[in-house]
Amino acid sequence: MLQLVTLPAAFGMRNVSPFCLKAEMLMTSLGLDFTLAEEGDPRKAPKGKLPFLRTDGATIADSELITEYLNDLTQGRIYEGLTPQQKGQGFALARLAEDHLYWLMVASRWLDPKWFPNVVEGFFGIAPKLVRGFVAKGAQKQVAKTLDLHGLGRHSQEEQRGFAQRDLIALNDCVPSTGYLFGETPNVFDFTVAGMMAGIYDNKPATWMTDMAQAYPALRDYTERVQAAVGVYGRS
Repeated sequence: MLQLVTLPAAFGMRNVSPFCLKAEMLMTSLGLDFTLAEEGDPRKAPKGKLPFLRTDGATIADSELITEYLNDLTQGRIYEGLTPQQKGQGFALARLAEDHLYWLMVASRWLDPKWFPNVVEGFFGIAPKLVRGFVAKGAQKQVAKTLDLHGLGRHSQEEQRGFAQRDLIALNDCVPSTGYLFGETPNVFDFTVAGMMAGIYDNKPATWMTDMAQAYPALRDYTERVQAAVGVYGRS
């Protein structure tokens, strides 16, 4: 039996993490028999982050490692039919979405003082009110440190907006007007891009990145198309 462990709902999102959403869409598309479970404290996850996959004999942490495990489990179905060039392009888009745009989405939630109260309520609402703000501020400092080490946290919000806009333009120019990235059915790279964009478009209330992404309706249509294809949506 497979069990996918994800973050609980927040910010109008049933699946608040794009990595969790990607894994759920992928497993659903493969027709695998699996259950979902929630873990609200990432510190309890094997590598301190979600998702992770429980199997009969192992625990696999990280959505990319889960993907590789599932590819072995299904005897190569995940990358089946992709040319080496398409696979290379898919990984390049995945790196843009998950290793760059993602951290700008995090900054739009955690480092915007106008939006941070939503983080306090969405992620720390179960904490006693007297200590909620203190705990949230401690977590915010850790996020800020991570973003600083990444490099994006050393830029002003205006500069971060410039990076985000260039990422969005790149994705908008790569996704097709109909169908999916590499064929008539979506694959893991579609789930990666659409999972990330779902967390931006459907985030409630809107962050500055949500507002920015509205300028790219083709990207929004593509995101909706991928989610509809597997019947798995990020939003509640």
